[in-house]
Amino acid sequence: MRTAYSVETVRAAERELMARLPEGALMQRAAAGLAAACADVLGRVYGSRVVLLVGSGDNGGDALYAGARLARRGAGVRAVLLAPGRAHAGGLAALRRAGGSVAEAGASGVRLVEQADLVVDGIVGIGGKGGLREEAVPWAEAARRGRGVVVAVDLPSGVDADTGEVRGAAVRADVTVTFGAYKPGLLIDPAREYTGVVRFVDIGLGLGPVGGAGAGVRAGAGAAQVEALQHADVARLLPVPAAESDKYRRGVVGIAAGSARYPGAAVLAVAGALRGGAGAVRYVGPAGGAVLARHPETLVSERGPARAGRVQAWVVGPGAGDDAATVGEVLAADVPVLIDADGLRLAEVGAVRGRGARGVPTLMTPHAGEAAALLGVEREVVESGRLAAARELAGRYGAAVLLKGSTTVVAEAGGGGAVRVNPTGTPWLATAGSGDVLSGLGGSLLAAGLSAVDAGSVAAYLHGLAGRFAAEGAPASAEDVAGRIPEAWRSVVRAPAARG
Repeated sequence: MRTAYSVETVRAAERELMARLPEGALMQRAAAGLAAACADVLGRVYGSRVVLLVGSGDNGGDALYAGARLARRGAGVRAVLLAPGRAHAGGLAALRRAGGSVAEAGASGVRLVEQADLVVDGIVGIGGKGGLREEAVPWAEAARRGRGVVVAVDLPSGVDADTGEVRGAAVRADVTVTFGAYKPGLLIDPAREYTGVVRFVDIGLGLGPVGGAGAGVRAGAGAAQVEALQHADVARLLPVPAAESDKYRRGVVGIAAGSARYPGAAVLAVAGALRGGAGAVRYVGPAGGAVLARHPETLVSERGPARAGRVQAWVVGPGAGDDAATVGEVLAADVPVLIDADGLRLAEVGAVRGRGARGVPTLMTPHAGEAAALLGVEREVVESGRLAAARELAGRYGAAVLLKGSTTVVAEAGGGGAVRVNPTGTPWLATAGSGDVLSGLGGSLLAAGLSAVDAGSVAAYLHGLAGRFAAEGAPASAEDVAGRIPEAWRSVVRAPAARG
């Protein structure tokens, strides 16, 4: 499991380590890793043209020391000092001793950036807030216009390390070399769009990029703020039937979805549910004929959720229109419930919170527009601050929240703990019905016994992989995605790390 830590936690770990090391040793470790990554990017260091964009903090010092290492290998290294009087003195001296030099900060410096083979972004460190300062913007723009590869030091300057927000101009990197621990902003949009390929350099902080699956760490000092499952984590969570299992012991998921106007939502939710690990799927609603025509193995009932028969979890809301009565009936059940689409609008806050008070899990799966409506804010507020939005919604409803989007995040009920970030997916998943498939898949995993957070995380992971397999660089329908879920499942359990 990949884990990301807050700036406060990283800083504390740095201070503790620096107290045990000789002065400057930690910066030298970072600079060595940065220089090695830059050399890999360049391929041929000797004779290459490297420009360092250097701010006033330790981030600029890392860039200067790395630049000195590259200069000693024959690169032509020039440093643009954005705060000349506050540049890291030791790093600047090392660069000059190695044959590097300081460039003019005017038009000639801009041309150097545009013509460089490699531009190193050492403007602002992980403590930066609110986008780039005005004087730094032209340099970021020159780097973007230029022909060279842009390598960010620890985090692209101008993005928020803790939240993934971008509140102004920021550097767009091709590669980000991060030290000691991943930061949440490296894993979450919109900041993730600015990071390019992320390279991790271990400098001995003891935090690291990897933690144990299901560790259940709580948000706070020293705890991971963000987690991202990997194949091995998902493989351990997937339900596997035992020799004595039958369809009922494996779990039965109920789907209360669809309407006369939207029967396809029911068909797609059932399609996802049938491939999600539960032993059987019950359908309740007005689209029974359409469901049976496509999925004859479905158990269809016309008697309403309370009288449909035993289930271990419900999915309610996709294509439900204004059927508030069905939503209310499902929420009254004492089994886990996944609420999606129209169900989110129709679910009363008190009813959802009451389920949490009774210890009954609920998983809400809004997209950004639905989350914005529930929170009473503009969609842009949710999209620019996905972590905060998911946590706030989870706290308000007392339910786990899977916030769909370019970065899908899963927050536990109440909004505490580490937020799960889904690393799989493709923009081709932004297609009608895709969310219905995800809902059915997540509901099936709930019925199979996974917790709300695990069911949401695993469903998003498999759904993202299935989307990649279905698209393969071309448009894919929601039905295509549903059909590739078994392939995604097999790819996870057959991965070498999962088997090991």
